[in-house]
Amino acid sequence: MPALRGICLGFMVLLASVGASQAAPLAVVAAENVYGDIARQIGGDGVQVESILSNPAQDPHLFEASPSVAAAVGKGDIIIANGLGYDPWMESLVQSAAKRDAVVLVAGDIGGLKAGANPHVWYDTAVAVALARALAEKLSQRDSAHVAAYGQNLQAFEASLLPLQQSIAQVAARHAATPVAATEPVFGPMLAAMKLDVKEQDFQRAVMNDTEPAISDVARFEQDLKSRAVKLLVFNAQAPTPLAQKMVELAKANGIPVVPVTETEPPGQSYQQWLLDEATAVSKALDGVAP
Repeated sequence: MPALRGICLGFMVLLASVGASQAAPLAVVAAENVYGDIARQIGGDGVQVESILSNPAQDPHLFEASPSVAAAVGKGDIIIANGLGYDPWMESLVQSAAKRDAVVLVAGDIGGLKAGANPHVWYDTAVAVALARALAEKLSQRDSAHVAAYGQNLQAFEASLLPLQQSIAQVAARHAATPVAATEPVFGPMLAAMKLDVKEQDFQRAVMNDTEPAISDVARFEQDLKSRAVKLLVFNAQAPTPLAQKMVELAKANGIPVVPVTETEPPGQSYQQWLLDEATAVSKALDGVAP
């Protein structure tokens, strides 16, 4: 009987060790689905991700958190936000609803950006890589059993950005200093990486901040479009205000190509493919290739 008890005890220890190696995935809550996508790519089977903002038809600036969003944040082991005033509701929920030991990653802070910087930081691949690295480190600290997998996933993520980075470099090589305009600064980090000369920035900031652009800024924008002083117009399709739509129509009437972009990752696309598609559209437009 002692031998039998020893066998049973050993079997129970074995079951316990198996259960420990099959611990539940870490819960990741992302304010925006672009960060949820990056978390899935880095975390793989080790994470369960919930993204709050995931509808490209919704204006992120008008979002209001509900009790269900607070409940989701309260379950997060790792919480990812954009910061820079883009998602202040998440900062409030972290303070009021998050678990005491939750890890909070803020993309703007990780990218070393200060208040007042362009908040659309996912369009900066350097920030995306910095966030992915910070996430891989935190996941490894919380789940040592999958350290190797997190490292491999991080390497794969960084390698997968190469086509996008090459596309950006090609635009910069062919079209540096080309004057372009935008209805909002959503795509600003990408245009900067392409070394394009972005006009109408006061107009863009006013639209982004839900304020009325100065009459002089509107008049200058219209004149630049009518005179074809800019060679491309980038349009935030997720926030089609009447004034922005007017600029789009004016650009088209004067033969200036218009490239729509969004703030929220479209369904069925990865972060890499989303940005590559938009970068390719800019490249073709500046090269004079019909869409």
